[in-house]
Formats: sequence, structure tokens, C-alpha cells
Amino acid sequence: MPRPLELHPDRLFPAEPGVRAVARALYAGVAGLPIVSPHGHTDPSWFARNETFGNATELLLRPDHYLFRMLYSQGVALEDLGIGPAKATYDPRKAWRILAENWHLYRGTPSRMWSDWVFSQVFGMTDMLSAETADLYFDTITEQLATDAFRPRALFDRYNIEVIATTESPLDDLAHHAAIMAENKAGGWQGRVVTAYRPDPVVDPEFEGFRDNLKRFSAITGEDCLTWQGYLAAHRRRRAFFAAHGATSTDHGHPTAQTANLSSAEAEALFDRVAKGEFTPADAELFRAQMLTEMAGMSLEDGLVMQIHPGSFRNHNAALFAGFGRDKGADIPMRTDYVNALKPLLDKYGNEAGLSIILFTLDESTYARELAPLAGHYPCLKLGPAWWFHDSPEGMRRFRHATTETAGFYNTVGFNDDTRAFLSIPARHDVARRIDCGFLAQMVVEHRMADWEAAELAQDLTYNLVKKAYRL
Repeated sequence: MPRPLELHPDRLFPAEPGVRAVARALYAGVAGLPIVSPHGHTDPSWFARNETFGNATELLLRPDHYLFRMLYSQGVALEDLGIGPAKATYDPRKAWRILAENWHLYRGTPSRMWSDWVFSQVFGMTDMLSAETADLYFDTITEQLATDAFRPRALFDRYNIEVIATTESPLDDLAHHAAIMAENKAGGWQGRVVTAYRPDPVVDPEFEGFRDNLKRFSAITGEDCLTWQGYLAAHRRRRAFFAAHGATSTDHGHPTAQTANLSSAEAEALFDRVAKGEFTPADAELFRAQMLTEMAGMSLEDGLVMQIHPGSFRNHNAALFAGFGRDKGADIPMRTDYVNALKPLLDKYGNEAGLSIILFTLDESTYARELAPLAGHYPCLKLGPAWWFHDSPEGMRRFRHATTETAGFYNTVGFNDDTRAFLSIPARHDVARRIDCGFLAQMVVEHRMADWEAAELAQDLTYNLVKKAYRL
């Protein structure tokens, strides 16, 4: 017999009754605030075309590496989930059944929490997902997705999303963003979907196809991107193009946080080696390091907020990468240095109040030792929220406990969902709001903060800080 699907109204609040009551009151003041999603990986074509999503598997399983990486870890073949070259032959219903039969694997995980919210609040399911309810879920969700009320724009509006920032390569033509902006201006749909500049394919010499990417970069910009000055000019051109399509930020997914401050002659000589493909791994790391400093300088010029997302060993599973490509759940966190790595950039730009750099980490050991002290001192630095593997209730709590006493709340930037899974966005924001309200409630009952201050701060952490930090 199916088990009931129930979302307790006090979920994630502290267990002690007095603290829980304060958390509940704080949450009531922020639960209905608009969602600002300043960095993520949703597909802009969804909002430009406003086509129906297809079926439950296409929307909820295939784009969500949190879900399919767990199945893969238990021996499920990605081909059976419609991922990779065999997509044309897979059966979406069978893929959904695989998820349902293995739903117990997600107990205690953020994926379970987000998904249950989506099943209950978006699609009205009242029984838990299981092998027994797999077809009911697939049919109910797929039928609803075929209706106008579940098209991308309707869901965007339904969940009070004020703005979503997607992330595109410099080689992207931003046609979908242009279409959305044109409709906004013509008085049509008014949803705000902006882009962010992610230059990794033309900044990382070890990125597959790097030299060909430079040639494409030249063709797109009209600059000679096989020369150092032409290459820098091309970045400035594309950054301006992205800004014209709504971008307020850049994003840099480097393996490390290493920065460099080479002389012009040294940088040009390094670029020549990189552009010719005659570089060592040390050259590649030095070039990425130099480009973080170059990008900081460009951000000071054009006002784009700079995000640095280091510390992931991308595509750790070599066989999976060879067969399926990037972003298949095989990225693994690494130890990351910030104090020494960022010093060349900070020596040059760290005291520039007009520059805004948001730092993220997958190495939680750096929160109290490095990141909070850095952000608590340098005018240009802010701390991004708990990210990726730590985008979870306990990860969010650890973040607040480790950083608040040194960096305060106002050197952080609110919440950032960073997801491809569209409907998990409201679920994730709800989790963040509940966790922050619980953290603030504890401070109130310990008489470390007045209740009115906590109420103001809950609003700031939910809405105001993210808009200010991302210049939205």
C-alpha cells in the first residue's frame, strides 16, 4: 500500500519549541518574497520558446545530475535513463520506473527533500514515489506538463520568480536571450531571464577543442584571438555583448583559485605558447591564473560581478567523460587554497570597492580559516553561499556557523541555487529560507540579536543581499 507524501509545515526548523516558534515567525515574513536566482544553468530556450516540457523523465530526471549520479553509483546504466548517445532509443517510462524503484536510495538527501516538494507542491501528489506509484506519477506529471499551466513561463510566474540568470559560453549567440528581451520590449511576457559570461572554453587551455574555440572566438568578434592583444579585445567585446543581453555577472569554473600578475611581456609569451598548443600543465595553470586577474580588471571596467567557482576535479570518471561528455555527475571536490592563491589578484585589485568578486568553495575547511577572514577584510570580496555538494540543510548551517562571526552576514550574498533542474529552484529557495530563519531564531533566543533585527536580516538574506551583490 502506498505511503502518504506529507510535507511537515515545520520541516527544517529547530526542534526546541521556543526556538521553533521564533523560526516559524521569521519564516512567515519571508516565505512569500520573490525568488531571485542569480546564477544557474536552466536552458534559456525554455523561456524563449515556451514549449511544453514533454514528460516527467525529460523534465525531472534527465537534467538533474544529483538524481542520476546516485543511480549510477548503484550500478544503473546511464543509457537506461536516456543519457548519452543512446537517448533516441530509451523509454522514458522505464527510466522513471528505475528512479521510482530506487527512491529509497535518496533518504536523507537534499534531492529527496527538493523532489518531494516538487511532487507535492507543483504536481499535487499525495502518495510517496515508489515502484507501486511509478506509473501514477509518470502519467499524472506528464499529463499536467501538456497543459498551458505547466509551460515554462507559467511556472516561472506561478513561483514568483523575479529573475533567473542562465550561464553561457562566449561562443553562444544568445539568440534565446535576444528573443526574450524583444518580447519584453514589445509588451509580451515580462519574465526576466538574463545571461552570465562563462569564458572557460576560451580561457582554459586544457578545455577540449581550445584552439578551435579560439578560432571561433576570432570569427565571432572580428579580433585576432591568436594574438594576446586581440584575444583580450575579444573578451571585452563579448562581455559588452553579454551585458547588452542582460548579464550582470561573469562566472569562472577553474580547477583552483590560483591567480597571477604577470608583466605584459610575460603574459604575451605565455599566451603564444598556449595558443600554439605548445604548453605544459604548469603553463595551463598559470594562464588560467593570469586570466582571473585579467577578468577582474575587466570587471572593474565594465561593472560585471565576478564569480569564482574553484575546487572541482571536473569529469573525474575518465571512461564516463569519454562516452558521455561533461556534467554527468562525476565532478569531485578538491582541497582548495585561497589565501596564497588569490594574493596576486588582491595585491592588484583587492582594495577596489568598485570591484565585486564572489567566492565559492567546495572545501568547507576553508570557511573559517581563509574565506571568512578574506571577505571580512577586502572591499572587493563577498562569500557565495554553500554550493553544490554542500547545498543542503547541514551544509547551509555549517556555512553560517563557520563564517558569520568573522565575515558577518553582510559580506555574504544571499542564496544561489545553481541548478539545471528548473522546478527544484523554488524548492531550494524554500530550504534556504527555512535554514536561515532557524539560524537567526537561535540567535534571538540566546539574546544575541533582537527579534526585529532578525526579521530585517531574514529579509536581507532572502532578497536584498542577492539583488545588491549581483547588481540586479
